[in-house]
Amino acid sequence: MTEEHTLWIEKYRPQSLEDFQGQDIIKERVAAMLKQGSIPHLLFAGPAGSGKTTLSLIIAKQLFGDTWQHNILALNASDSRGIDVIRNEVKDFARTKSMHGKIKIIFLDEADALTREAQQALRRTMEIYAHSTRFILSCNFSSKIIDPISSRCTVFRFRPLEKEALSNVIDNISKKENLKIAGDAKESLINLSHGDVRRAENILQSCASINKTITKNSIFEIVSAAQPEEIRSVLALAINKDFIKSRSKLLDVMLKQGLSGLDIIKQVSEETWNLKVSDEIKYQILVHCGETEFRMVEGADEFLQLEAFLARLSSL
Repeated sequence: MTEEHTLWIEKYRPQSLEDFQGQDIIKERVAAMLKQGSIPHLLFAGPAGSGKTTLSLIIAKQLFGDTWQHNILALNASDSRGIDVIRNEVKDFARTKSMHGKIKIIFLDEADALTREAQQALRRTMEIYAHSTRFILSCNFSSKIIDPISSRCTVFRFRPLEKEALSNVIDNISKKENLKIAGDAKESLINLSHGDVRRAENILQSCASINKTITKNSIFEIVSAAQPEEIRSVLALAINKDFIKSRSKLLDVMLKQGLSGLDIIKQVSEETWNLKVSDEIKYQILVHCGETEFRMVEGADEFLQLEAFLARLSSL
């Protein structure tokens, strides 16, 4: 694959702890472990795009140098979630000798997708081959990992990347790719990413493929999201009891951006906090948001539910 066709999430994946953005406390503790030349079993838990996989690969590179690819087995547990993958691939790799002469690493991404039977088999494998193999488990929800595995691991809880860390990532990419990003565009990109660095990089690459000058409008067009001002306008009209204009504005926003009802209601819940209304009204809006989302998930007509939502706001 040529350089110009490389995905930016891989092209700009950090290769060392120094390049790794965010998760400062975790990074500090991992660095201390690596100085000793070994690591315990690790469990990385946290939301998508927060750096779990990247940090796992950095650990392998720091421990094994140029031979890191021969000393790590990386599997996505959501693809192979049954007991067979543990009995075959994982156990076969664990019992072979490391080319580095020390330990090897087995990295199981999305380990919370493993069945309980597979996790029980994994627990036994971790026990038998603890002298030669270290396991790094990555998951979104640590509560889905059985206690015998959790107790064998040092648990690190990742958070969504903070604005400063995301800003550094965006600045680094824009400098290397000669992008021009307006201030409001950068702020919008950070807000739409919700702390997910992969999402930020994908949005940025999509925008850059059209124009090297990144604007707020181009970001919202790529993401297919309504601009915050539009959502606030819809809510303000409803709260001011102008139901007809509010409904018309909502329909216009949905058709223009091609949004689903769930997309709209999630943006509404986010923008509610930016409305200049009393806390009591914000509370009522969020209660109605929850009810509306539940009905949509259960299969109710989206636009009809949004109309009912606006009608409730108009009666506050």
